[in-house]
Amino acid sequence: MLSAFANAFRTPDLRRKLLFVLLIITVFRLGSQIPTPGVNVANVQSCISDVGDQGIYSLINLFSGGALLQLTVFALGIMPYITASIILQLLVVVIPRLEALKKEGQAGQTKITQYTRYLTLGLALLQATGIVALARSGNLLAGCTKPLLHSNGTETFLVMVVTMTAGTAVIMWLGEQITERGIGNGMSLLIFTQVVS
Repeated sequence: MLSAFANAFRTPDLRRKLLFVLLIITVFRLGSQIPTPGVNVANVQSCISDVGDQGIYSLINLFSGGALLQLTVFALGIMPYITASIILQLLVVVIPRLEALKKEGQAGQTKITQYTRYLTLGLALLQATGIVALARSGNLLAGCTKPLLHSNGTETFLVMVVTMTAGTAVIMWLGEQITERGIGNGMSLLIFTQVVS
């Protein structure tokens, strides 16, 4: 196993691709640790340590790599993209226009991918709005009475929603970069990274 890995690093092109993937994964994990502007990090950490091991919270933390409950820049992770992909795959069967696009080959697939991106951003906006609203009202971490945000104002709310939505767009771009310039499917590698972390 280690000899195969060492051989991979001896090939210049393969080494460059592997290092590129490692760089993207590092950026992804870094974004999963940076708190969204307006988050009271000390209170969030305290609340997570109090309620973080309870049923649903451990599951949420598993699929977000610990980023969602900490309200980080990449809090939404890859889930809006996965949801958008599933929705569009189902709609291809139902909507004749999308089915015709799928049959057009590469040009049609490119158009469907574009629709997936737009739907991803829409879903990310909705999810970010819901999560920030829950954090603002104090219902994100049940049983925690400390304020999770520094301010409950509209400006803080909007900045957090836009930041999390933009974070999802960056994650989508990072995944596409891995697919184009690295090794393997970028979105799958990012999902794997989230679950492992």
